[in-house]
Amino acid sequence: MSIENSAPSTSSLARRPKVVVVGGGFGGVETAKALARAPVDVTLIDRRNFHLFQPLLYQVATAVLPPSVIAWPIRSIFAGRPNVEVVMLEIDRIDCERGLVAGGPVTVPFDYLVVATGATHAYFGHDIWASFAPGLKSVSDAGKIRERLLRAFERAELTNDPTARARLMTAVVVGGGATGVEMAGAIAELTRSSFVNEFRRVDPRKSRTILIEAGPRILPAFQEPLAALARRSLEKLGVEVYVKLAVTECDGSGVSAGDKRFEAETVVWAAGVKASPAATWLKAAADGVGRVKVDEYLSVPGAPHIFVIGDTASIAMPDGKPVPGVAPAAKQMGTYVGQRIADLVAGKGNLPPFRYHHQGDLATIGRSSAIVSMGRLKLSGMAGWLTWCLAHIFFLIGFRSRLIVSITWIWNFFTMRRGARIIEDGELGSHDSNGM
Repeated sequence: MSIENSAPSTSSLARRPKVVVVGGGFGGVETAKALARAPVDVTLIDRRNFHLFQPLLYQVATAVLPPSVIAWPIRSIFAGRPNVEVVMLEIDRIDCERGLVAGGPVTVPFDYLVVATGATHAYFGHDIWASFAPGLKSVSDAGKIRERLLRAFERAELTNDPTARARLMTAVVVGGGATGVEMAGAIAELTRSSFVNEFRRVDPRKSRTILIEAGPRILPAFQEPLAALARRSLEKLGVEVYVKLAVTECDGSGVSAGDKRFEAETVVWAAGVKASPAATWLKAAADGVGRVKVDEYLSVPGAPHIFVIGDTASIAMPDGKPVPGVAPAAKQMGTYVGQRIADLVAGKGNLPPFRYHHQGDLATIGRSSAIVSMGRLKLSGMAGWLTWCLAHIFFLIGFRSRLIVSITWIWNFFTMRRGARIIEDGELGSHDSNGM
């Protein structure tokens, strides 16, 4: 089965070039937007039918936001752009010679291809840990973490075994980057503040949130003074921070790291990522985590009509450091590739090589503190948090999402109450003897 875009041609004698974009994340969506007025037919393919604002996934996982406000149907984004077709399909191979991408029996032809399939969790050769320590890349991941956290405290309320109760009320976050820091701070606020006065047989203030980082300090992307401020803010929330400590074992009852053992019901993995199988599909050179090594125009060497962007691509900045795998980088790449394809189709001169413009680093610690590094501007505390809020609200899609997120954050700031704390029907489970 082959999918052909049915958009009308610009002339009766020549068909319009077909551009296939694989991946509906930040990079893929920006590419399709940049091509929306170009004389091409665009097919945007994703295995899901929605675009996800991943930077706020941790707030779904910690019951601050419902998933509906950070996920938007891709079709609705492009409803007013007739040359963009949206296809829900999971790609499993690419035939570069024939110009086809395929998923099962379905094939989609292309003249230009943009691969923006992102990355997933990396467990450094211990994939079995995934079932015990979910990462945070999808709505499903966030839902699993949220339910595990909420169910753990419900089970703690039922048990008379102090050892079991302590384990149920302990959460471990592995990885001290921005995701891990934000996740640890949010878990600590949820369990030690939002839960207070709601339970009768357990004291949520005695819960533990543990952050483990293998490197010498947390937040290595930030300057050390800001990272130190973040650590102090975490510790003020009650987070126990361990650095220079690598995880050696992860199982159903907790985590081992160095000579330490942390018994915990909830473990969240934020320690590493690996790229999608795009390099294998394209038979292209890749770096150590599977990202395709692209040229200065973000195309595969030897295939100038095939582009790879976002977390799937490996390209260095002028200073030799790799372009970071963050949303602004993916958006800049998407815009650049869209403009480049439009110029190539129009027969114009090539754009200059891609240059990433770093807009800064942001990380929030709880509901009223964040660190911001934007060039010479360095902010922390409440000023940093307000800047962080404005930046994230600005990048959300649609007025409704911006309004709901803003109101939710204001409500949470003043009340410490979180409304997205629904546990789906099902048994609480019995990993321990409750002694009731």
